[in-house]
Amino acid sequence: MAYVPRKLFVNMAVKDLAKSKHFFSQLGFTFNPQFTDDNAACMVLSEESFVMLLTEPYFQGFTTKQLCDTSTHTEGLCGFSCTSREEVDTIVAAAVANGGAVAGEAQDHGFMYGRGFYDLDGHHWEVIWMNPAHVQG
Repeated sequence: MAYVPRKLFVNMAVKDLAKSKHFFSQLGFTFNPQFTDDNAACMVLSEESFVMLLTEPYFQGFTTKQLCDTSTHTEGLCGFSCTSREEVDTIVAAAVANGGAVAGEAQDHGFMYGRGFYDLDGHHWEVIWMNPAHVQG
């Protein structure tokens, strides 16, 4: 069976869409205007990965379950890669400077380095760098 790259769409509920868009813009992310309106914003991670930031009422329309209270519960860990250790630190610093919070201690395994942050809505993000030489074999 041939490998077919799949697009990934992670959907997250946010309290204030404008503030969330500003927050992630300050971390260097852009938004696809084709899939962005007053209820949702399509944040581009890569050509194949996107995060849909949905206002809480709009998000609630897609599920019969209650939304997670991210101040007391973790709904999941979202992670993305960076091109260097410095980029990891830069993104986490920008997250904290723009109202986010550090999530745990930095993890340094030599070949892999990572740090975490909580966004404005309490979603947990992990930001990692892996040494390409180690990944390639």
